[in-house]
Amino acid sequence: MATGTVKWFNSEKGFGFIAQDGGGADVFAHYSSIVSNGGYRELVEGQKVSFDVVQGQKGLQAENIVTA
Repeated sequence: MATGTVKWFNSEKGFGFIAQDGGGADVFAHYSSIVSNGGYRELVEGQKVSFDVVQGQKGLQAENIVTA
């Protein structure tokens, strides 16, 4: 599982990007991939997260996003 920091996230549109720890390409983050405990699924700029990286249709994509 990879780790990183939320670069930005638009709560209205439900997506943003995560900067991977250790460098590499930024990873697309969609609200549907955030593991939630029943609350509102959103990320905040600067928040530390862990996630699985998969190859999406338009590039790297985060799945199973868990906030630290």
